[in-house]
Amino acid sequence: MEKISQLIARLFLGQIFLLSGLFKISGYEGTQGYMEAMGVPSMLLPVVILLEVGGGLTIIAGWQTRLIAITLAAFTIAAGVIFHNNFSDQIQMIMFMKNIAIAGGLVLLAVHGAGGYSLDNRRVQSSSISQSSSR
Repeated sequence: MEKISQLIARLFLGQIFLLSGLFKISGYEGTQGYMEAMGVPSMLLPVVILLEVGGGLTIIAGWQTRLIAITLAAFTIAAGVIFHNNFSDQIQMIMFMKNIAIAGGLVLLAVHGAGGYSLDNRRVQSSSISQSSSR
């Protein structure tokens, strides 16, 4: 049950980034305008899309999980500070807290790793098998 719950947790965390990145592709011009209105250079949009789509997929697959989780946590906090900083607006406050909660889940993922059903774990098992057979 532990391995399955870790996979589900990675799927839940990764899907929000994957879908957000894909929606940015389909609404590219609107996202550019929103970024510029918030003081963020729109030339960063391709990097944001790559980070969200690529990061979401790698979290789901459990590859380079610790590094990607820390990167996405920092990105998520920065996005919250930049885009959801109007705390007098209840919706913006909730969006900011959502970002903080997601970052918290990513920090847990970075600390505890991807779990059993992951590409990271597959490499660990392969290297321990090859070390055992070489003895």
